[in-house]
Amino acid sequence: MIKCWELDSKANLVVEEIPYVRSVAIGVYIKVGSRHEDLHLSGASHFIEHMLFKGTDRRSAREIAESFEGIGGQLNAFTSKEYTCVYARTLDEYLDNALDIIFDMLFHSSFTPKDFETEKGVIVEEINMYEDAPDDLVHDIFSQQLWQGHSMGRPILGTVDSVQGFKREEIYSFYQEAYIPANMIIAIAGNVDANKVKEQVESYLNLDMPDGTHFINTEIGDYVPFIKTVAKDTEQVQICLGLPGISYQDKRRYTQNIMNSILGGGISSRLFQTIREELGLAYSVYSFPSSYSDTGSYIIHIGTGPGKVAQFFEALHAEIDKFRQEGVITGEVERTRQLIKSSMLMGMESVMNRMNRLGRSILMHGKIISVDEVLQQIDVITPEKVNHFAAEILDLSSFSLAAVGNADVLPMVESEYKKWWK
Repeated sequence: MIKCWELDSKANLVVEEIPYVRSVAIGVYIKVGSRHEDLHLSGASHFIEHMLFKGTDRRSAREIAESFEGIGGQLNAFTSKEYTCVYARTLDEYLDNALDIIFDMLFHSSFTPKDFETEKGVIVEEINMYEDAPDDLVHDIFSQQLWQGHSMGRPILGTVDSVQGFKREEIYSFYQEAYIPANMIIAIAGNVDANKVKEQVESYLNLDMPDGTHFINTEIGDYVPFIKTVAKDTEQVQICLGLPGISYQDKRRYTQNIMNSILGGGISSRLFQTIREELGLAYSVYSFPSSYSDTGSYIIHIGTGPGKVAQFFEALHAEIDKFRQEGVITGEVERTRQLIKSSMLMGMESVMNRMNRLGRSILMHGKIISVDEVLQQIDVITPEKVNHFAAEILDLSSFSLAAVGNADVLPMVESEYKKWWK
């Protein structure tokens, strides 16, 4: 049974009772991410996520960690472009303890000057580590160019300069503005009594905080195709080809998922089977959509050797052109529908997946979209719908390129790309 409430504090609470399990998953979704940051605060949401674990008036960082391990629980968090999530899983008998720790972290983090400065160094090293991974870096480069001049394009971690320039008072003020009940969705799934959980959560949200602070998504500008290459001393060339996609509000999102799965979403996909298995042009090749509240992207990624770049661009162009011209067949769509449905249903065996599904559903759509509703939407997708969507989104003249590799290889990457894609 699933119950939803908008609490007096303006927070949204959704609880799923699963009486046949012995665990409970908790997620608090805060509606603030990297797109809501001013330029000089780039990385602030991620920085605050780290500071939540550094201690409160009641608990030190060590006590937070030991408290959760002491009840056999798991506690973590992540930051995205549009929201931050703190989540946990524990045995049902320790729900009270888990809620107390989580809400203490969310509302009473200390941000001591010493911890603040220490964490700057930690995150700078995280940024450096990320930039040393070219297969990750190329995606950030693509995003920066796709949403150039907009906060959507900035790295979630921020930059070394922005993080080193953070001032405690300014970041703490951002934290106080964002981490209020009215900006939160609390999702809980497991062996719980929903009405009792509501009382418990309300007791933690009975705070003297504003209820009208919301972060506005500034409008995305027009897309202009681009080529961006970055020199790094690497053995392979990491390449992203992509273009704007659809938002998660778009009803065609299920069609997009089926199209992506057939094109490059798994080991049975056309790109994997042709470019890796048949032609041996890469070890890693895949495609994926990213969807946000008002925008999205669709990206094809490959890591390949410099000597195979020319063959890769030719083969990829041929595959996408064939995909657009000839379309998909009924057997591919049926197989992919079954794959997606099976993955979704098997995922429902995890309380963490159930909790995450509830929280994201409220966050993104303002309501619970049931599994049955999703399955119904998937069942009505036909080859004709996939073909129409592919012809619309996979516009060969609209693709852009981001690449990371050795400086002496990048001019060849650009020229081979232009040969087929421009």
